[in-house]
Amino acid sequence: MEVKGGVQAPKGIDRESVIPYYYQLKEYLKYLIEENKLKEGEKIPSEMELCRDHGVSRTVVRQALNELVNEGLLTRSKGKGTFVARPKIVGNLMQRLYGFHKDMTGQDLEVKNNIIDFSVIEANKKIAEKLQLAPGDKVFKLVRLRFVNKEPFVYVTSYIPHSLCPGLIKEDFSKQSLYDTLEMKYGLKIVSSRRSIEAIAATEDVALMLEIPKNSPLLLLRSVSYLENEQPVEYYEAKHRGDRSGFAVELVRTPGQNLADTYYPTIFKL
Repeated sequence: MEVKGGVQAPKGIDRESVIPYYYQLKEYLKYLIEENKLKEGEKIPSEMELCRDHGVSRTVVRQALNELVNEGLLTRSKGKGTFVARPKIVGNLMQRLYGFHKDMTGQDLEVKNNIIDFSVIEANKKIAEKLQLAPGDKVFKLVRLRFVNKEPFVYVTSYIPHSLCPGLIKEDFSKQSLYDTLEMKYGLKIVSSRRSIEAIAATEDVALMLEIPKNSPLLLLRSVSYLENEQPVEYYEAKHRGDRSGFAVELVRTPGQNLADTYYPTIFKL
């Protein structure tokens, strides 16, 4: 075993170890990726080459590679091979109360918006319920294809009550933040939000815009944001590319909280 920074680095298959061969191979390849010895976008050796180089069966190699694909470290391209995946962009939208634009620019990432639709519509039953309106009340519908570092990243549809900010239709959200505009121009400061996340498959139209194959995995984030008086100010549905995004969540145990409470959170669906 090679020692690096006080930590033993795997070198391949140790036949004296009780650790399964597939796991040893997986950890070895993972080490090469994390140490940048296998670089982003680089094609890794074929299954046959890995079998030959490490003296293991194809079943062992396939299990190791499958786990690395499932963990997002490798990606497969049909007819081309297996490659080191690009690192995911991790957002804090599940724990911090600011918008996508500020979250990404706070990580020194470039954000660009393509406006697919910006119009005034009548709220259907679902949207009216989320925004505590009557069906048929006017709402703004803002649909954006959002890019991070020139790569299509998320397809998001927002709904905002028309009565709260009737002049909003004049704003250019290809160049500015929705949350900043609501607060700075209309005095609508968002103080709380309720969000949920689930995995879905990309439909043909969304896949086309996000430049991914149909049925690719997406992370669907639903959110209702509230003002200080608990009035809803926005409901949105954001479809994030599953191959390029992840969410970080910080959990804090408050003084006096029962230990069991940390294991059984309330589950809800927006």
